[in-house]
Amino acid sequence: MIALLTAQNLSFAYDGRPVLNGISLAVEAGEFVGLIGANGSGKTTLLRALLGLLPASGEARLCEESLKSLDRREIAKRATMTPQETRVDFAFTAREIVAMGRTPYLGRFTPESAADKGAIARAMRDTGTEDLAERPVTELSGGERQRVHLARALAQETRVVLLDEPTANLDLAHQFEALRLVREFTRAGGGALAAIHDLSLAARFCDRLLLLSEGRIVAAGPPAEVITESNLALHFALRARVRRDEETGSPIIYPLGVTWRTIE
Repeated sequence: MIALLTAQNLSFAYDGRPVLNGISLAVEAGEFVGLIGANGSGKTTLLRALLGLLPASGEARLCEESLKSLDRREIAKRATMTPQETRVDFAFTAREIVAMGRTPYLGRFTPESAADKGAIARAMRDTGTEDLAERPVTELSGGERQRVHLARALAQETRVVLLDEPTANLDLAHQFEALRLVREFTRAGGGALAAIHDLSLAARFCDRLLLLSEGRIVAAGPPAEVITESNLALHFALRARVRRDEETGSPIIYPLGVTWRTIE
């Protein structure tokens, strides 16, 4: 398989405080990888560093090319990221937001081509945002904005998608549908890395999980190997029972209490 996204010894510090410590990882074509960890473990920082949005040391590669050799437009043709915070201060319509995903392929004054319009239409259809097309995003709910930004990422038609809490603000049905769309994207040959708080959903949809704690990957592998009672206690301060779902075979978490271990 082709590694679409790799990192080797990636490190980063805020004001001298280490946040990422020697991260190495790979996301292959056809793979949906979940990034899990307690609040403050470095998940968002890692996603940003992987796209060159932070001055991290070490090396990241996109589609087998060093990030340092690519300009922002070339990076945007290979990878996109949906943020956790989807607030927009200007009253763009939902379709205008989705159309921004085509920016890497357009000149400053180049009108949308038939291919651009088709990509936008498909992305909005797949995310169920067609009926929001002409509404200002400032009037949308948090969940609706989240779906619009997912549509923007899909319209960008990259090989790699990074997602920071893609199910935030979504109801249960739309959480399921959003992750199903990401999994379909990877089954078509893309690669996805998503920071996901809901561990049961992560276990249900992801091929592998990376457990981040204090800026380091402390566990990696299939969901059943990473989501264990000992890992939940040690890295999430959670006392829980983990059981296997009879229908899907994925781990299901039953919280029992906290361990009162301080999480930084």
